[in-house]
Amino acid sequence: MRRRRIVWGGLIGLVALGAAAWVVYGGGRHQSAGTPLGARRSIAPSPAPSDAPQILFGDLHVHTTFSTDAYMRSLPLLNGEGLHPPADACDYARFCSALDFFALTDHAEAMTPAHWRESKEAIRACNAAAGDARSPDLVAFMGFEWSQVGATPEAHWGHRNVIFRDTDEEHLPARPIGAPGLVGAAMQGFGGLSVPTLLSIPLRDFANRQAYADVVRFQREARAVKPCPDGVPERALPVECRETAASPKELFARLDDWGFDALVIPHGTTWGFYTPPGYSIEKSLAAEQQHDRQRLLEIYSGHGNSEEYRGYREVERAPDGALVCPAPTPSYEPCCHRAGELVRARCGDAPAAECERRVAEARRLYLEGGAAGRYTIPGTRAEDWGDCGQCRDCFQPAFSMRPRGSAQYALATGEARFGFIASSDNHSARPGTGYKELARTRLTDVAGARDEGWRRTLFGEDEIPAPTARPMTVDTLRSLPPFRVLDLERQASFFLTGGLVAVQARGRDRAAIWEALRSRRVYATSGEKILLSFDLENGPGGAAAPMGADIRLTTKETPRFAVRAFGAFTQRPGCGPSALPAERVARLCLGECDHPSDTRKAVTRVEVVRIIPRRSPSEPVDGLIEDPWRTLPCPAGDPNAGCAVRFEDPEAAARGRDVLYYVRAIEAPSPAVNGGGLRCEKRDASGACLRARPCFGDYRTPAGDDCAAPVEERAWSSPIFVSFGGAR
Repeated sequence: MRRRRIVWGGLIGLVALGAAAWVVYGGGRHQSAGTPLGARRSIAPSPAPSDAPQILFGDLHVHTTFSTDAYMRSLPLLNGEGLHPPADACDYARFCSALDFFALTDHAEAMTPAHWRESKEAIRACNAAAGDARSPDLVAFMGFEWSQVGATPEAHWGHRNVIFRDTDEEHLPARPIGAPGLVGAAMQGFGGLSVPTLLSIPLRDFANRQAYADVVRFQREARAVKPCPDGVPERALPVECRETAASPKELFARLDDWGFDALVIPHGTTWGFYTPPGYSIEKSLAAEQQHDRQRLLEIYSGHGNSEEYRGYREVERAPDGALVCPAPTPSYEPCCHRAGELVRARCGDAPAAECERRVAEARRLYLEGGAAGRYTIPGTRAEDWGDCGQCRDCFQPAFSMRPRGSAQYALATGEARFGFIASSDNHSARPGTGYKELARTRLTDVAGARDEGWRRTLFGEDEIPAPTARPMTVDTLRSLPPFRVLDLERQASFFLTGGLVAVQARGRDRAAIWEALRSRRVYATSGEKILLSFDLENGPGGAAAPMGADIRLTTKETPRFAVRAFGAFTQRPGCGPSALPAERVARLCLGECDHPSDTRKAVTRVEVVRIIPRRSPSEPVDGLIEDPWRTLPCPAGDPNAGCAVRFEDPEAAARGRDVLYYVRAIEAPSPAVNGGGLRCEKRDASGACLRARPCFGDYRTPAGDDCAAPVEERAWSSPIFVSFGGAR
């Protein structure tokens, strides 16, 4: 019997070694871009040529499984549904979400030369399938995402999408440009999972072994690309190298070297998931970090809202530079404060003075831990942190919102003149997912382990609570499983279906869409196809000026504005007639397409935001952002009649300062995926959340539970910038 066990053990070991060798050295397949469907989509006929713009909807922030993080969430161990390459994005935009334009923006940090070439070819094939370039059913743009993350506020620049106007080889760079540092290393190393870890997974999930073999092939291809040499002009660099830019200034310089028409769009400027506490967008607005390409700001996506400013601080500094934990308020609890309260609850019989010392130490160590601060408190669960770090009175806020990265704060500094867009930031090649609120685990970026065993594989064993906090050292970070470093479990409650960018274009073609984007005749929506116009009625010479305009009036003029808004059409279930094969409709569209009725949703009110840009860096912005400055109710009645309102600002000229205005068109409440965030069910007298019910991305929340709650969907106009009299 002993000999038989030895023989069987040897055979099993050989099989395991053979499987491991197959995964590492062969068997893995290169992920291709796929082929978009060639059939033309039916669209409404374009109006006769005129100066009157038409509203077109698009998504300028779309990832496919050519991005490492998107590939990761597609895997079976994370309840993924398999690969979604660039061709899927084309088919989804045309036949599922019925968009007018979109852009591919896969992460540059791990994109290989082969995948860059294949992405460009897929975009060209998509445009060819869309028909006559003068009036196509879809315009597809090529781009990439520059994804920079710094460990401290001073080193953090954030993420930017780079979108190119043209798609022919002569007007696209030979390589995408990524950011150096931790993100690039993580992307190339597949989120920090080692090859031995990846090898163990297919042995436990043998039926899906091919998917894991393909992952290893993907990782090996990414790691094989060598860095580009320094100090070499763009066109003299080898095609087969990995190019990086350490700051926006360097990114702009490299794009200038190419000389192609491109837009650079910051996004995620308030996301606390990876952004260090205390971050401010101000250094990104310095003259050397700005460029004429940077004319738009993505204020909303499937990762939340980055529009609103709040006066709270997640961290403060003492005069000597030491980090200080701010006190909580009824509307905000800093997570450093919650860290101290968690330790306080563990004091037991410790003397009061010793307990207070531990509490103070916990708050200090949390702040020193930055975005990974919660791991300074061993043995905590997602529920233990309540809703600390979250904006409690913001619309669909980003997770752990950093308020000084917001669009309102950026505009109040006086250093930026951004137009507003929204997009999806979808990671399953699905542009424009917000047309219906459903399928949380497919149409948002929610992902998680399919059972407790897989959760332990990815996140490690749960720690035992300790009475004191621990410092977050480099060794501590290295000892943590990669999926535990950032707060993935709590962030799952903040993933949304995503937004849209709307353009007021003078045609359906590429040039018309690009001209509208460059001119800031754009607005953002939370995913609904809301129609919105916002005009200064008494512009120079008496002509109306649209959203995005930069206007000078005389000191005798009172700016007068007009707003017109129509709610999105309510949606019928399922899909209408489609050229997309039934099996593609089922897998890609999930059987639910943009299928509008002829009845619109009601727009209940228009909110006007007024911002007076500060005159110097020493002027506080808190009193300069008036949100809302005016609330204008819409008449009740037929929703299809829309909402038309007017307002003026008689104080503006007398004040003699620059001022900007933008509007929000607000729809009546309707259920939305993850509409309740962390779903706090009980608070104490101070406002602290005593019982939260997070909407997990894993087995702890049923896949069929969309965690829906009522929200007021909306559209945000781009600002109109007004100055008076002499020079600014």
